[in-house]
Amino acid sequence: MSFMLWCLFFAALLLVFTKVPVAMAMARSGDKGYDNSHPRAQQAALTGWGARAMAAHNNMFEAFPLFAAAVLVVQSTGSVGSLANLLAGLFIVARVLYTLLYLADRSTLRSLVWGVGFICCLIMLVLPAMR
Repeated sequence: MSFMLWCLFFAALLLVFTKVPVAMAMARSGDKGYDNSHPRAQQAALTGWGARAMAAHNNMFEAFPLFAAAVLVVQSTGSVGSLANLLAGLFIVARVLYTLLYLADRSTLRSLVWGVGFICCLIMLVLPAMR
């Protein structure tokens, strides 16, 4: 399996891994701990660190489709090369940093890191046109 496809696999895992801080915040909120009967209501009531964890988790779901499309475009057009691999790896690093910066409430740096990940996807989408 190519490096880019491993990055896509890891991005899919990030959909689950970014839920871990949310679950931790939910377990620490309220008297009952994690409310598996009404998790969405409990998530909506999170504040502070827990709300930021939820926002980071939701944003991973928003970022994943564009990255998946970019990887598939590069793979299907035979545009895989060192630049494409670098961009895919940089996207993963950006997404991990994005989540950590969101949890740490570092909004300006977080937004810059988000931009890096987004630009990686955009460049990957146009790589076939640059061949």
